[in-house]
Amino acid sequence: MKFKILLENTQDAEEFVNAASKCGGDIDLHSGVVYIDGKSLLGVLAMGVKREMDVYVSEHSDSGFFNAVKKFVVA
Repeated sequence: MKFKILLENTQDAEEFVNAASKCGGDIDLHSGVVYIDGKSLLGVLAMGVKREMDVYVSEHSDSGFFNAVKKFVVA
């Protein structure tokens, strides 16, 4: 599954990482040429807030992850 998110502040980033950490599969973020682990708060903060990022969710991931982060999804 692939979708775009926008994290407005550090609290959003922390909430996203907490949801990703509870997920059984791989969660990766992509922006430009950079890919990071979506379960790493330091990585997500280094990528930057107020930036659209692509989220790649492995097929082995918990379906509840999307529901937990859908408020960050952008069209």
